[in-house]
Amino acid sequence: MAVEALARLAEERVDHRFKGLPPDAAGLTVGELAAERRNLFTGGFATPVLALSAERLEHNLRLMETYAARHGLAFAPHGKTSMAPQLFQRQIEHGAWGITLAVPHQVWVAREFGIERVFLANELVDAAALRRVAADLAADPSFRFVCYVDSVRGVELMDAALEGATRPVDVVVELAAGEGARTGVRTEAECAAVADAVAAARGLRLVGVAGYEGEVPQATPERVHAWLRRLVALAADFDKAGRFDGTDEIVVSAGGSAWFDAVADVFAEIPGLSRPVLKLLRSGAYVSHDDGHYRKLTPFNRVPEEGALEPAFRLWAQVVSRPTPEQAFVNAGKRDAAYDLDLPFAQVVRRDGAERAAAGIEVTALSDQHAWLRTGPEADLEVGDWVGLGLSHPCTSFDKWPLIPVAQADGTVVDYIRTFF
Repeated sequence: MAVEALARLAEERVDHRFKGLPPDAAGLTVGELAAERRNLFTGGFATPVLALSAERLEHNLRLMETYAARHGLAFAPHGKTSMAPQLFQRQIEHGAWGITLAVPHQVWVAREFGIERVFLANELVDAAALRRVAADLAADPSFRFVCYVDSVRGVELMDAALEGATRPVDVVVELAAGEGARTGVRTEAECAAVADAVAAARGLRLVGVAGYEGEVPQATPERVHAWLRRLVALAADFDKAGRFDGTDEIVVSAGGSAWFDAVADVFAEIPGLSRPVLKLLRSGAYVSHDDGHYRKLTPFNRVPEEGALEPAFRLWAQVVSRPTPEQAFVNAGKRDAAYDLDLPFAQVVRRDGAERAAAGIEVTALSDQHAWLRTGPEADLEVGDWVGLGLSHPCTSFDKWPLIPVAQADGTVVDYIRTFF
């Protein structure tokens, strides 16, 4: 099913839904356009246009595959970052156990494209969604679904919605990252109460514990390590109490894109338990990485001998106004660029086929369809120039572009990535 569904993406017609693509490509299928191997800069693409580096994407996929294997971790990258089934498939091909998601719609997308293992890093108490999950579990014996629980009330709602289900829904108790953190159970005693509720529920099966260390308040390496050790201790306590007697393996899961080195450190310390342990890492932003938030926080900065991720996105915009020597405007704004954590970064300028560093150029603000540029005396910038912008936070970059060209270093576009938000 995955192969057939992915093949259908190439059969979509290029039309008004997909911004940045060459106007004269309208009516072609995505596959036909990809076969033309047009150049991003000379092939008629219209600015603004977001591109994903083919070489850097492959580098990042390989690097995290190697990292997970080196540290004995299973890997379920968070698919909400991209919501791109083609990237899901490539991550699976690079050794991923499955895909992590956050809300039911994302699960339906993954299932449509043949993903067999889904970790839902969220509480799920919606009755209609639970019935759909139960139906998928009943229809497909190979489908594995795991989700969070963090309250007795939530367990009761789930169990009621799953009445009559033929397979139980696997759940992990979510341990909160601390007071003031996001979701999750605050104390170990409350975790035990939630686990007791799961044991009494017919439609649920407790298979492990999980959480998100990125929510640790005032995070430092010491605080993150301490919370992860609480998570591991909770799994050991549950196991000692016989809470995992109904499962063949124990799931212990954590891992955003800022502290996966700490996850690897602490998960290596997991003691021998009564069953094999699935040490499940969930970092997802690595697939494209970025030029801002995660570039500053990547664990590879702390442990450089592990390698280095590479920012794979570049947003190309065109100078449309140069009203003063100190100011310019390009035609990409909030509708095109991530801006929730950092503004875009001016990196390069292209004119007449030549590319140079964007010296003296800084993005200072975004309007809906414009970026405001401050230009210093050294800035050589004219109306019509293309400016390549680096982006921060890939989670809000993918969602603005339903079809993203994948370009090689020389600009040759070799593929198009379809997103579903």
